[in-house]
Amino acid sequence: MSEFSKALGVSASGLQAQAARLRHLSENISNADTPGYRRKTVPFRTEFDGGNGVAKVEVGRVSLDDRELERIFDPSHPMADESGHFDGSNVDLLIELADAREAQRSYEANLKMFEQARQMSSGLMQLLRR
Repeated sequence: MSEFSKALGVSASGLQAQAARLRHLSENISNADTPGYRRKTVPFRTEFDGGNGVAKVEVGRVSLDDRELERIFDPSHPMADESGHFDGSNVDLLIELADAREAQRSYEANLKMFEQARQMSSGLMQLLRR
């Protein structure tokens, strides 16, 4: 496996991982006001195949944030208990937006790396054909 193929593989796995992260972040942002919604978190892990010398990023199991849900006082809400409270979500929009910005930048960096490796590979192939 050529070094360019390895670079393409690493970048592609990074793109897939950040895309998964962005999907879950957008779900969290969309459900920030949904009663009882728990924030989803996506862990990453690096897999390394020593035989081929290839590393890749993999998405772990999605888990739910176990922080307590916000208690909201609104006696007119259909889900309110006898004290007038109901469970909101544990999504903090500021954190989700910051994480989304970081994931977007990481995605763009992986995309740029993928494109540069592809261009270098095609340039090398053209040189070899001469």
